[in-house]
Amino acid sequence: MRSEPVVIIGAGPAGLTAAYMLTKQNVSVTILEADPHYVGGISRTARYKGFHFDIGGHRFFSKSQEVEELWSEILPNDMLDRPRSSRIYYNNRFFSYPLKAGEALRKLGPIEAARCVLSYLRARVKPTPQPRNFEEWVTNQFGARLFNIFFKTYTEKVWGMSCQEISADWAAQRIKGLSLQTAILNALWKPKPKSKGEVIKTLIDTFRYPRLGPGMLWEACAEKVRAQGGIIEMGRKVTGLHYNEFNQQWVVSHTGPDGDVRQEIAGHVISSAPMRQLVQGLSPAVSPETLDAANRLRYRDFLTVALVVKDKQQFDDNWIYIHDPNVKVGRIQNFKSWSPELVPDPTLNCYGLEYFCFEGDGLWNSSDEDLIALAKSELAKVGLSDPSDVVDGCVVRQPKAYPVYDDDYAKHVDTIRAELEAKYPHLHLVGRNGMHKYNNQDHAMMTAMLCAQNILAGEKRYDLWAVNQDAEYHESGHRGAESGATGLRLVPTRVESETVSAS
Repeated sequence: MRSEPVVIIGAGPAGLTAAYMLTKQNVSVTILEADPHYVGGISRTARYKGFHFDIGGHRFFSKSQEVEELWSEILPNDMLDRPRSSRIYYNNRFFSYPLKAGEALRKLGPIEAARCVLSYLRARVKPTPQPRNFEEWVTNQFGARLFNIFFKTYTEKVWGMSCQEISADWAAQRIKGLSLQTAILNALWKPKPKSKGEVIKTLIDTFRYPRLGPGMLWEACAEKVRAQGGIIEMGRKVTGLHYNEFNQQWVVSHTGPDGDVRQEIAGHVISSAPMRQLVQGLSPAVSPETLDAANRLRYRDFLTVALVVKDKQQFDDNWIYIHDPNVKVGRIQNFKSWSPELVPDPTLNCYGLEYFCFEGDGLWNSSDEDLIALAKSELAKVGLSDPSDVVDGCVVRQPKAYPVYDDDYAKHVDTIRAELEAKYPHLHLVGRNGMHKYNNQDHAMMTAMLCAQNILAGEKRYDLWAVNQDAEYHESGHRGAESGATGLRLVPTRVESETVSAS
């Protein structure tokens, strides 16, 4: 093992990817994971009486060749090819998503459809210049009428705030490249893309998926890390990080379930922990300005109510977005459509009803029994199951699932980033919560892969913040994929010349 040990905070996609890449090169790595049982973070697979279910839904599709190859390397024989199917529930009707022009016109009716088209044309002729919030950005792309029908209710459920309070960055990241025109053209005429880089993620038809859920991949990754000499400590909560500037070493303090305190000495720390939590635990302490910026970062939490039901094949979508203000549920997953092996009994199915909330609010603090009763009633309200068909259920809570993109989040992140980079040169932020970037697991993996390359090179060859939401590292707008995940060779660029989407 090399003499510069690395401590990684968190065994999610970013932490495990970094550990895998580093231990492969004989670097001494210790991962500290707060969860006592599961690796994978929000990409874990929860289990209940033989049922497996995905926390949030994870389609395995990336524009990054390196990420796709790494998935295949970690789990070579257990990735299924699955059809992508999603719908929107609005006004007691189900709409295919992405939009199918004929279906949408028929279900909205000719008058409403004409109003939507006119609203879209009005937005294209006179768009809001430099849109600042989600509502302005989406209205520019789709028109005000479609914004109110297909975006407003669901988005406000997800974030618990007005669409006018949500940064336009959120829309630019999650709906990048898609507009009403794109969706209609895609529905009427869909040419085969020349490469994955030409595919808008929102419009993909198929994706890969581990047969026992995403956690299967991360459990396999964890085993490979251990086999390569890495240590994964489960149930360990990091309580402090002290940086000794004299010898450039870290002392990482952590506690276990029984309250025991231990310390790890490291040359580098890779953190996928929530940025706010990390900053609060640093020593020497950050400036009051940076601490205030960290304290102002916000997170959205959510919970999944998994209902075991008699399988009457009510729907075969991977999930359905619920655009109905009369129910609290935001999205409903059909786990059998992700993989039949997630459900152990062919006569049964398992639906996951997702509720977005804040940790400590009324919904979060409701008893499991009350949440299961709520989910049963709301599943019936949207016409997807009769309460008598529900035979069992359980609840999984996920704190800090989504970094909040409010008006000031980017300013706060910039403040924190500037001081951390100046004061703690051997501290590396990766992944969704580590960088306060709401992106997918392929983005988290790419930041970790580049971070590992920086540590192995002994210098900052790559700016991790230059990875966009498609897990592409940009140099004048081009992806630098030159080889597989086993020997990542991306061409470094000067930070000032990089183009980063949605920032």
